[in-house]
Amino acid sequence: MKVNLDNSYITDNSNECEKGCYFLLTNSNSKYENDAKSKGALVINEAKARELLKINENIKIIGITGTNGKTTTAAAIYSILLDLGKKVFLCGTRGAFCNDKKVAAKSLTTGFLLELLSYLQVATLNNCEYFVMEVSSHAIAQNRCGDMKFAAKIYTNLTQDHLDFHETFENYANCKASFFQDECLKIINQDAYKFSYNVKGAITYGIENPALYSVKAYTLNNGIEAIISIKNEIFEISSPLNGLFNIYNLLAAIACINELLKPNKENLEKAISNFAGVMGRMQNIDNNENRNIIIDFAHTPDGVKNVLETMGHKNLIVVLGAGGNRDKTKRTPMAKIASHYAKNVYLTSDNPRDERPIDILNDMIDGLNENELKNINIVIDRKLAIHKALLAQNDDDCVMILGKGDEDYQEIKGVKYPFSDEKVVLECLKEIKKYKEKLRLKGEYV
Repeated sequence: MKVNLDNSYITDNSNECEKGCYFLLTNSNSKYENDAKSKGALVINEAKARELLKINENIKIIGITGTNGKTTTAAAIYSILLDLGKKVFLCGTRGAFCNDKKVAAKSLTTGFLLELLSYLQVATLNNCEYFVMEVSSHAIAQNRCGDMKFAAKIYTNLTQDHLDFHETFENYANCKASFFQDECLKIINQDAYKFSYNVKGAITYGIENPALYSVKAYTLNNGIEAIISIKNEIFEISSPLNGLFNIYNLLAAIACINELLKPNKENLEKAISNFAGVMGRMQNIDNNENRNIIIDFAHTPDGVKNVLETMGHKNLIVVLGAGGNRDKTKRTPMAKIASHYAKNVYLTSDNPRDERPIDILNDMIDGLNENELKNINIVIDRKLAIHKALLAQNDDDCVMILGKGDEDYQEIKGVKYPFSDEKVVLECLKEIKKYKEKLRLKGEYV
């Protein structure tokens, strides 16, 4: 990518180099250094790039990592800080936002170093005090964050994912652990998978195990009501979010903000209650038929279990797929979990990428027993699967469409085709309504 300067630009792509430009040397592009030099580029390190971009080094950077919960925790911190009157930049899976305005579309969960520096430049120009970012395991492994000095780091949880990249869970865990070896403020989920971290600067949060930030009582009826103990102080929080996993997300956000800001207690409680959640995460689809339809990004066994368990008091109809060219070992567990919680499951395409959708679906049902297969339907076309799920829905059923959340594309053979679960749901509801109206007029439907 290019980042423009007054009389030149910085790039991390040697193909974009020309005489007088700057080439930012990183772990990922070091083999192209000579190519950049041959084109007349000036090779620079991160420190020089920061100087050229005039980045404010006093911006407090908050990094969130973990298998699940990164996006919601980051968004909660961003929202709460804005409500507390702070200027904030946020970047992650949903794109980049600065002081409540979107400044970049969705891309990688954590961009490469030059992209992150360009965001810090925008944050600097907009007088941001805080820079909140999701940090993926890929970014940690590839050192995409460079020499960023974090004011705080948050560990949400660790469950099976990305084994296509890390090969083993142990490698995955060690990668995450490497992020927590410095002495900055580290906020650790005491109930999650445990790895070794630098205890200097570390604090804990949790529900099940003793922690500095702990939950004394909670209810999950119509959102979240919880009493939180923070050292010797009690906070009462009320949130429209659903699910036990969202208590963890809010608890992490509260711990981070309370440690960094020490805000007024009542203002913090009010800011928490104002956070309405994230599009594509347990998102209720508004419709004119009062149907209970939810879309969510859940795409790991733990993520699928969390969201289905949250709605376990409902009769569930689930639409679920698995991404192509990704960890194959999580496919069967996801299907098994869906079969356990739902009365009907429609296994379908997610982002098949370079794999054949039928091969992915065969992987998902491989290993399921006869009883687990009884409520499973295979529908390769995702729109058709959603349509069938909605056709099967009764008044007291909840349709949950998992895996893509608010993604607006479906990736097939290297091409990203427009596809939004939310838009498809609304299209299908219209089609079903027209179909039923035709039957009614023919006297075939009452």
